[in-house]
Amino acid sequence: MLLFHGSNVEVSEPKIVVSNRSLDFGAGFYTSADERQAEKWSKLQTLRRKNGRPVVSVYTFDENKISDLRVLRFKSADSKWLKYVSDNRKGIYLGEKYDVVVGPIANDSTMTVINSYVSGRIDEETALILLKPQKLSTQYVFLTDTGLSRLDFLEVKLIEE
Repeated sequence: MLLFHGSNVEVSEPKIVVSNRSLDFGAGFYTSADERQAEKWSKLQTLRRKNGRPVVSVYTFDENKISDLRVLRFKSADSKWLKYVSDNRKGIYLGEKYDVVVGPIANDSTMTVINSYVSGRIDEETALILLKPQKLSTQYVFLTDTGLSRLDFLEVKLIEE
């Protein structure tokens, strides 16, 4: 399968990035199965960083060759996904460590719901009701070097600004 990473620079040698921001699935290398999502992200990153240009790095990933890895999969934005994302966003996740996490991308339309849940303004039941109609893309996040070693760089695509 192909996976995509949107940025303001080419990423031919992905690395685990530990940032000062709390991300959905923790510190790692984030990719998307949706090329359009990666293109959108590349434009946003270029605007935020005020340098570089929008690019999408493309990788091949063989899901049949990861049976020896610790993989967590979320099929939908359900209560387990919401708890995992909110714990990571709060920086309090203390559960099992995974090599790869696969699940829905919290997009622009879900951020308000997730932030409201994380801050305690809405409860889990309300959050899940609000998330249900969303058509969320899938992200593959590589949280360890072992997981990342299964990702192979293919090419880079320049995105029109």
